[in-house]
Amino acid sequence: MRIIRAKDYDDMSRKAANIIAAQITMKPDCVLGLATGSTPIGTYKELVAAYENGDLDFSQITTVNLDEYKGITRENDQSYYYFMNDNLFSKVNIRKDYTFLPDGMEPDSKKACEEYDAIIEKVGGQDLQLLGLGHNGHIGFNEPAEVFKYGTHCVDLTESTILANQRFFASYDDVPKQAYTMGIKTIMQAKKILVVVSGKDKAAILKEVVEGPVTPNVQASVLQLHNDVIIVADEDALSLL
Repeated sequence: MRIIRAKDYDDMSRKAANIIAAQITMKPDCVLGLATGSTPIGTYKELVAAYENGDLDFSQITTVNLDEYKGITRENDQSYYYFMNDNLFSKVNIRKDYTFLPDGMEPDSKKACEEYDAIIEKVGGQDLQLLGLGHNGHIGFNEPAEVFKYGTHCVDLTESTILANQRFFASYDDVPKQAYTMGIKTIMQAKKILVVVSGKDKAAILKEVVEGPVTPNVQASVLQLHNDVIIVADEDALSLL
């Protein structure tokens, strides 16, 4: 596990985007595992800027996203498909039919999860997986639990995650209570993992992830067992390390 210190959020975003850009440059047809949430937005802005400057070509890229809310259409402005399209896909020359997310509108959880696992297997797995870090240590929507889940699964979101997402919705009742998410095994099979972390409110959990025991109670702690993890974090997030 390698930690790269960034001065602030903007510096973190630049450094993370440079790592992703290097991956694309080295392997133009690579498979990128992508994340949503507020932390990666700056990274996506940097990648779009590099594309606009003629420094990056997304035309051969395949993407697989970590998760999607269950029961939300792609057209809903809070769906993760909408987020990805708004922040990246619509702004670069990526092939839309090579961008994949779990099907949030598939009511049969078993079917939705099996189909997404089959997609990830078909594209060959992630060359690089981008992750954010939840306040409770979740990656994707893998919430604290008694065990690590292997493949894509339907998860009941914890109260803390629902409250964290409430700011994006009109009311608490509008926040989805379930999501489809990649499992820990799928994440850990990525050849390289890049984690972006920003802010003092993430300092305590980042310390647990890096220095604490490997436990499903802090799902991101399993990253200690991966042989190629880079954490790019700003000074506030690293303040307890």
